[in-house]
Amino acid sequence: MAKETSAVVYQLHVWIRQITPMIWRRLLVRSDSTIADLHYILQIAFGWSDAHLNGFHIHGQDYGVYHDGGISFSTNPNQVRLCDFKFRINERFDYEYDFGDCWQHVVRVEAHLKPEDKRTYPCCIGGQRRAPPEGCGGPLAFMTRRDDISLQAMDIFTDILDDLEGHNIASLENHVESLNELHEWLTLDQFDRRAVNRRLRQYTEHDMTWMDVVIARSR
Repeated sequence: MAKETSAVVYQLHVWIRQITPMIWRRLLVRSDSTIADLHYILQIAFGWSDAHLNGFHIHGQDYGVYHDGGISFSTNPNQVRLCDFKFRINERFDYEYDFGDCWQHVVRVEAHLKPEDKRTYPCCIGGQRRAPPEGCGGPLAFMTRRDDISLQAMDIFTDILDDLEGHNIASLENHVESLNELHEWLTLDQFDRRAVNRRLRQYTEHDMTWMDVVIARSR
């Protein structure tokens, strides 16, 4: 990312619309970051896989990072910087990821801060809950599935107990995929801020290993 002596730091509060309890992140992002930077910062912060289309809506215009087969944008996301918008405190804009599931994020500018020499930007300073599993159908489908997951877990564990009691050990392998999916849903309240900041630091340092998580999740 390019750096300017006049750059400030935006404190951003970002949350996903139509989901309760709220899934949110609080981020510190330099004002000389580009639209492309912010896209990848949000992908990392929420743990998305960048496998779907995306778009920002700022001051009445659409921006985004092009994906094959998706819509084209009139501006180059690597050339539009956040400082170009002259964001005011409490100003909001929208970011959408996956136009099928429609994960709509609200981005609110909470503060303009002076950069700290000992801090690496961007960074995540707060957040709660993991983002929904991708491809789960959108906010309503996500909350319905989340609320029903305890009953589904009981059904899976009952099937496993039946196989164990019947000494049907070979059939246990059939439950591995269900258990992995169950683990993902049962750990939604967990949020690893250190892991997010580790990947953000890799992105800032142009260390492409930050993409490893993206590749693994998109398989």
